Amino acid sequence: MSRLSDLINLDLGQTTKKIIVEYIWIGGSGMDLRSKSRTLPGPVTDPSELPLWNYDGSSTDQAPGNDSEIILRPQAIFKDPFRRGNNLLAMCDCYTPAGDPIPTNKRFNAAKIFKHPDVVAEEPWFGIEQEYTLLQKQVKWPLDWPVGGFPGPQGPYYCGVGADKSFGRDILDAHYKACLYAGISVSGINGEVMPAQWEFQVGPVTGITAGDQLWVARYILERITEIAGVVLSFDPKPIPGDWNGAGAHSNYSTKSMRSDGGIHVIKKAIEKLGLRHKEHIAAYGEGNERRLTGRHETADISKFSWGVANRGASIRVGRDTEKEGKGYFEDRRPASNMDPYVVTSMIAETTILWKP
Repeated sequence: MSRLSDLINLDLGQTTKKIIVEYIWIGGSGMDLRSKSRTLPGPVTDPSELPLWNYDGSSTDQAPGNDSEIILRPQAIFKDPFRRGNNLLAMCDCYTPAGDPIPTNKRFNAAKIFKHPDVVAEEPWFGIEQEYTLLQKQVKWPLDWPVGGFPGPQGPYYCGVGADKSFGRDILDAHYKACLYAGISVSGINGEVMPAQWEFQVGPVTGITAGDQLWVARYILERITEIAGVVLSFDPKPIPGDWNGAGAHSNYSTKSMRSDGGIHVIKKAIEKLGLRHKEHIAAYGEGNERRLTGRHETADISKFSWGVANRGASIRVGRDTEKEGKGYFEDRRPASNMDPYVVTSMIAETTILWKP
């Protein structure tokens, strides 16, 4: 009898043209990823070739039981690193049977902003630094921390190497390669300041693609930690006290910012972000007030600030950008559990479309 792993790794291409597509969507909490599988007759090269599907929204807190059908519309496709071959992952957004976006469909409004002619002309680039924490399954305590206790204080763990400094590297590396296989623009990975906390970066990518890719990268990470028997946390402050929180720093530039003299455009954009600080903070993730304390490389949640090479500011401008007079800036306010559709489209809308 074949081992289970042998069956999981069967190459369907040897016997059939049929493929498996994993339809992925975001559930009612705004952070719970859901998925289910569908067999299609042959290979697919564009999401428009995938049929619409549906699911029971009453089981995801997105519809009442007496009218529970929610429609899945595939918006982006990726190679499936788990099933491989011609099999796919499909990132979907959600609609009522009448065709209206449901309230938790944040992609719909984001896509409208990114399709605006003024935004299209500016070619907004995003690079998102997604931090996360690995937890032990039984006790929900960071991976390889003493149960009920603590490792040594922060200092040696950031980008650290060694069994006493690096907790969970195999998960990080498996995720890195799986994302690249899928076609996600992961530009790098690193260990973070708190042990068992890690980061991967998606980008630079343009417009709505940033949200699609980050969500699918999160999905792949959820699947890998599921296999490893480890719990994945996007809590912005998983351990209270003198430990770093987890963010999703969002690097951003437009065509004008990347052109000669772009530093003046950057400063005007930062001024606009300051004027809408409260609105952005309200949309930048749940529990962010526990992270943005003015300590541990964060700015105070109630105060807007910016500076060159200042990781304690709301907005950081890099030394290279200052020196060259053009480039990008980093919004350090978003929490690790932010919705990238909301954050990226809001940054673009405020800096390009909004007129104070």
